[in-house]
Amino acid sequence: MRARAMLCLGLLLILAALLASCRMGGETSEVVVYTSVDQPYSEPILTAFEEQTGIRVRAVYDVEASKTTGLVNRLLAEASHPQADVFWNSEVIQTIVLEENQVLSPYVSPEAEAIPPQFRDPDGHWTGLAGRARVLLVNTDRVSEPTRIASLNDLLDPTWPGESIGIAYPLFGTTATHVAALYAERGQDEARAFFEQLQERGVRVVDGNSVVRDLVASGQLAIGLTDTDDACAALAQGAPVQVILPDQDGGGTLIIPSTVALVAGGPHPEQGRALIDYLLRPETEQALVLSGYCHVPLHAAVEAPPGCIPGSVRGMAVDYRQVEGFLGQVLSEMREVYLR
Repeated sequence: MRARAMLCLGLLLILAALLASCRMGGETSEVVVYTSVDQPYSEPILTAFEEQTGIRVRAVYDVEASKTTGLVNRLLAEASHPQADVFWNSEVIQTIVLEENQVLSPYVSPEAEAIPPQFRDPDGHWTGLAGRARVLLVNTDRVSEPTRIASLNDLLDPTWPGESIGIAYPLFGTTATHVAALYAERGQDEARAFFEQLQERGVRVVDGNSVVRDLVASGQLAIGLTDTDDACAALAQGAPVQVILPDQDGGGTLIIPSTVALVAGGPHPEQGRALIDYLLRPETEQALVLSGYCHVPLHAAVEAPPGCIPGSVRGMAVDYRQVEGFLGQVLSEMREVYLR
């Protein structure tokens, strides 16, 4: 009888271990994500995933000055010994760079079907979510008629002194992506000339879009080029600012989706796919809308928040792969223009 009891106890312990293993996703219960989505927005999403799945999340966040570039370089350096499972990027172009360098593994999430084809890789290397738009943020104490500023070209208007205008360094993050999109839309000569003229006018160049926002909100700058998450945050905090969607009567403004991708050879692929599925749910995008990060949702069922963006957004008709094709040239030429 004792032998039988011991056998039953042993079987029960094995069964409990198997059930725990299934619940926690196998041998390990963690996932490693590198993300350039600002921590105040991304951390609550990752925490909710952790609580709902029991999978512990180890997150590596960006540094504002280098933004996505720092994490991309890290992923490239780790390609032979991957440390991350998922890359949650605040933009798309450098995700394509990683795909071309075979850093990413294809994964077509069942949640991806609801995302418009423009915002996902046909082979499943990445999928977009939670779009943002590039906007002009205007200090209404310094500019009495903000709507007179309707286009990026208005930044060259001598009415506005160059030192009253600010942009982030066009070598990192969404600003570099925006420059590459303008190269694709306007042609490289015209686009480079635009940024050369900004530099000649003495436009202030700072470390990141949030710095642009803060300088405009405080009145140290009259006009700044930034993203909707930063611009709308300033408006929500009561700063004397107005958000302008540039070029709505022309080519439109750039819409930049965040992207999620599975890292090839990552240590926890099953947990990585689970996290990607979670991030691509409409509920996650709705949470990013409510947090103030996303103002151009990609799910048709998710509504943009009222009060910041004036009406619908006319986006630039861009092929993100074509934009990525200009990135190397943009980085080289923008270094020549701004780091002489």
